[in-house]
Amino acid sequence: MNRTPRPAFGTLFFFAIAFALSLYFTFAAVQGDFGLFRRAEIVAESEDLRHKLAQVESDVARMENLTKRMSDDYLDLDLLDEQARRVLGMVRSDEIVIR
Repeated sequence: MNRTPRPAFGTLFFFAIAFALSLYFTFAAVQGDFGLFRRAEIVAESEDLRHKLAQVESDVARMENLTKRMSDDYLDLDLLDEQARRVLGMVRSDEIVIR
């Protein structure tokens, strides 16, 4: 009774498939649509958007303040005088204009 050793192609095939799948899932976890690199991009983008939101909120607060100051309830005569002179291009007699 003589047995000839056969190569274990089934075992080799199994480990090759397992290795290929592990490489695929590792690549997907790092660079896929929901991977680590995409998460880092989303975090950076959210920080940028938070910064822009803070800028817009400060601009809105400034504009609300100016609007309130120009309303009938709160009339700042200095601001009104400055705005009128700027729009009309006029200066007061006690001002010095340097061009």
